[in-house]
Amino acid sequence: MTDVYRMPSLGSDMEAGTLIEWAKQPGDRLHKGDTIAVVETQKGAIEVEVFHDAVMGRPLIAVGDKVPVGTPMAELESAGERRTERRSAGRAAGVHAEQPKAPRSTPEPIPNRLRISPAARRLAEERGINLAEMTGSGPDGAIVLADVRAAAGRAEPPPPASAQSTPRAGLDLAAMRRAIAAAMSRSKREIPHYYLAHDIDLTAATDWLAGRNAERPPDRRLLMGVLLIKAVAVTLRAFPELNGFDRDGRFEPSAAIHVGSATAIRGGGLVAPAIHDADQLGLDELMARLRDLVQRVRTGGLRASELSDPTVTVTSLGERGVERLYGIIYPPQVAIVGFGTPALRPWVVNGDIVARTVVTATLAADHRHSDGHRGALFLAKLATRLMEPDTL
Repeated sequence: MTDVYRMPSLGSDMEAGTLIEWAKQPGDRLHKGDTIAVVETQKGAIEVEVFHDAVMGRPLIAVGDKVPVGTPMAELESAGERRTERRSAGRAAGVHAEQPKAPRSTPEPIPNRLRISPAARRLAEERGINLAEMTGSGPDGAIVLADVRAAAGRAEPPPPASAQSTPRAGLDLAAMRRAIAAAMSRSKREIPHYYLAHDIDLTAATDWLAGRNAERPPDRRLLMGVLLIKAVAVTLRAFPELNGFDRDGRFEPSAAIHVGSATAIRGGGLVAPAIHDADQLGLDELMARLRDLVQRVRTGGLRASELSDPTVTVTSLGERGVERLYGIIYPPQVAIVGFGTPALRPWVVNGDIVARTVVTATLAADHRHSDGHRGALFLAKLATRLMEPDTL
């Protein structure tokens, strides 16, 4: 049985993608989650994955082709079918084993020239990797994206801050902004938003975080953003109407909680890749995944599932000094949680006015699938979670 792999949709703001690298070749065995290709979108180079076990078949588009979402990209054969073909071929070979064999010609040596995929060349230029010193793992020794990433991970020292702030080559930030604007216009036009805000005392959370980080090296310290993401994820367990998707006006709740963490791209632009099963992760693992996502947002290498899987989005302006952040729902999601900058404010504790670290949490949600009553309960429960950080 032959199936086809189609250009995936990586969000409501994507209409087409450009194939820049095949990660697999015809005959290669594919397992669910394997990267089959690298596609260029307004959000940069994205690794797209297969959704079931198969065998790579005939490519239907070529590197450099830009095709709309849903266009067949390659044929996929079932693994069982390929095994049957091989057994049949083996039996046929046995029948003809008596026949004389033609002398085998010696294959011509592959010319000693550099083979490298466009995506790998681009990343190598960005990271200052010397391609002449690399050995490729792709077909005929070609250098592919994974080879350059591995070399970049070993490279010392890291590039200077001025180089890191330069937008990735090939990333059209103007096109990204147009795509974001189109998605947000559609969201405001089609989704009946309601907005709520709630001030939360973060003093216990900041004190708890300082205690946890006191004996840790900088690369293992937890950030407040991780507590915010974990608190949202855990709280959503009791509010399934805020975690899922709107499909043609009907709500599809998600059993899993994949939090999209809004991350700014240096030079402009924004993406919100998913941290999968955020409610199930410990804080250290969540911090590691968040660091990894931020790094790959800046250098390239996000996977398709990280852009298409978020069931809810969390956005924060960190230390930008903004009290309140009101998000716009990213379709087909039905809610987005925002956090302003934590700051010292006067607060009443046991009848006394004291200085406390306070953050304003906001919720924008789809009124077709939840209401202000449930939204208010969600924010109240979120506040309780953050005021009891040892339960996260």
